[in-house]
Amino acid sequence: MSHSRQEKLEALGRVIDTLDILRVRCPWDAKQTNDSLRPNTIEEVYELTQALLDDDSTNISKELGDVLLHVLFYSKIGDEKGDFDIADVADRLNEKLIFRHPHIFGDVKADDAHQVEQNWEQIKLKEKGGNRTVLAGVPMALPALVKAYRIQQKAANVGFDWEDKTQVWDKVKEETAEVEAEIQSKDYDRLEEEFGDLLFAVINAARLYDINPENALERTNRKFISRFNYIEAKAKAAGRSLTDMSLSEMEALWCEAKTKEQITNG
Repeated sequence: MSHSRQEKLEALGRVIDTLDILRVRCPWDAKQTNDSLRPNTIEEVYELTQALLDDDSTNISKELGDVLLHVLFYSKIGDEKGDFDIADVADRLNEKLIFRHPHIFGDVKADDAHQVEQNWEQIKLKEKGGNRTVLAGVPMALPALVKAYRIQQKAANVGFDWEDKTQVWDKVKEETAEVEAEIQSKDYDRLEEEFGDLLFAVINAARLYDINPENALERTNRKFISRFNYIEAKAKAAGRSLTDMSLSEMEALWCEAKTKEQITNG
């Protein structure tokens, strides 16, 4: 069901009013700070991510509400400190959206999404108080896989990229060979470094072929879990433990699970 603009504004207003009441009358809400809320915020974002991966509209709506609560809560705390409130947050966001979309609100040309991304990186470098270097906008706290992908995106947007995407496979092969060489040398520190280089190259390859490596890896994680759970369930049904099964027996069940997936997926 689609709501009118007025209905949307009224709904947001009701949430803000409720939070104002809770901040005063609820002992738990009253004692929250930026520091105490931060771990919960991280958890809520992960729960939203799970709902998005499940393509579960009901839970997406629910988890978006939980994330919105945290946005409003931090804004409320900012208001109490006299630093900013939700209006400031919304105004700054709106100003940034307009400033970073000169191809819509100005006279800059951008024919596709890639050109838009390139324009964004140039704009960010020029923003007052913005990122002073190309990679400064990549949060250091990001998980390594996501961080590698964002680093590569930002570098590519200023022209630091392969001339032909097929060239990346030579890099992947080169890094694979270096890993194999370090395995023979038995130098753990060097081996860890070379594994990192190999993973970075594979992530780069995914990016060049318009594949988000985080999504791709999560898809494989889910596939592995499903097939492994199938093996475990079959073993339990036969009154056996996985540790009592041979590798060949487990592989046979793995292939069975894979076949069932293929039939189910058409």
